[in-house]
Amino acid sequence: MANQNMRTNEIVHEIEGVIRIYKDGSVERLIGCEVVPSSIDPQTGVQSKDVVISPENAISARLYIPKAQPDPSKLPLLIYFHGGGFCIETAFSPIYHNYLNYLVSASNIVAISVDYRRAPEHPLPTAFEDSWEAVKWAVSAQDEWVKNFADLERVFFAGDSAGANIAYRMGIRVGLEGLSSGAKLVGNILVHPFFGGEEPIGSETETENPYSEICEKLWRIACPTVTSLDDPMINPSMDPNIGKMGCERVLVCVAEKDWLKDRGWYFYEELRRSDGKGKVEIVETAGEIHMFHLYNPTGDNALAFIKLIVTFFNERV
Repeated sequence: MANQNMRTNEIVHEIEGVIRIYKDGSVERLIGCEVVPSSIDPQTGVQSKDVVISPENAISARLYIPKAQPDPSKLPLLIYFHGGGFCIETAFSPIYHNYLNYLVSASNIVAISVDYRRAPEHPLPTAFEDSWEAVKWAVSAQDEWVKNFADLERVFFAGDSAGANIAYRMGIRVGLEGLSSGAKLVGNILVHPFFGGEEPIGSETETENPYSEICEKLWRIACPTVTSLDDPMINPSMDPNIGKMGCERVLVCVAEKDWLKDRGWYFYEELRRSDGKGKVEIVETAGEIHMFHLYNPTGDNALAFIKLIVTFFNERV
């Protein structure tokens, strides 16, 4: 009966196949709703569990540790931010759970996948504030897995799409505010970052590119109070703090057939000009689409992509 009532309610915003927002404020997500439980992954031996970071703000996370190793040394800690246009998907979605299992196994790291509150119920900057709270919680080593297995002097951030936007902002927060408990952010990996701007660039200038319109609609849903796509939250080239990333290395990843590719390249150039201290790299995957590594995690390009990430974790400056 609730669904029937919802369908009779007037739709005020819709992205076909993604999300509907109704006049009474109710939200219908059309994808990214499935969740899977934490587990011991039978293929990789990676173990995961769920934790609540803030009951008051409904912030949680899924933690991952690799199969037990004979070497007692502590492992790098990855804090991961999922994508979904700030509106869909969670840290418990099958595509993210499966990907983190592969990545943790291949990289031999500890990972924390952050589940932040989503728009439109919680518009930006909520996702940024939730993610920062999760970062502070992670480096405080309140959880036994983090305390026992993670090396807090080797912390990494990573995210894809909207999650890459979050990872960028978290890197800036570290640069401005630092990390407690002697923790150190070593690197930041931005995969197919969800950035935008008022002035079209690259393929955005093509009149028949539907993806620019979709990205703009997602942004308007995620942050309805901001009228310009040149707001620093979506356009980092307008961020006066872009050169204050609090880490030694940044890796930007783009895909040839991704509608956000040109934004990724533009961000890379702006970051490289702004940040004279750190090492900034970019890698483009030929022939692939947005977030290909999630949809086909065992494909040749996805496996090569994971090897690239592993190399980044292991690189020493």
